[in-house]
Amino acid sequence: MSITQQYLLDTYRARKLGEPDPPAPGAEDWQVVREVREHRQFRAVLAGRPAHGRTRQTLGRWLHLRPRSTC
Repeated sequence: MSITQQYLLDTYRARKLGEPDPPAPGAEDWQVVREVREHRQFRAVLAGRPAHGRTRQTLGRWLHLRPRSTC
């Protein structure tokens, strides 16, 4: 059974029982992504690491460490 079929079945059952419709699949995905990001930032602060810009700092270090070609 696909996600869409399960959602339609749950919606049908909820309407028959007079309950509110369940949230559509994927409706809360961005909220979950935000919460995961905030949790990672919180854990970084607790561990004494910077909470922002870690990826950019790492990429900057990698780019500066590579020997430059003299073409």
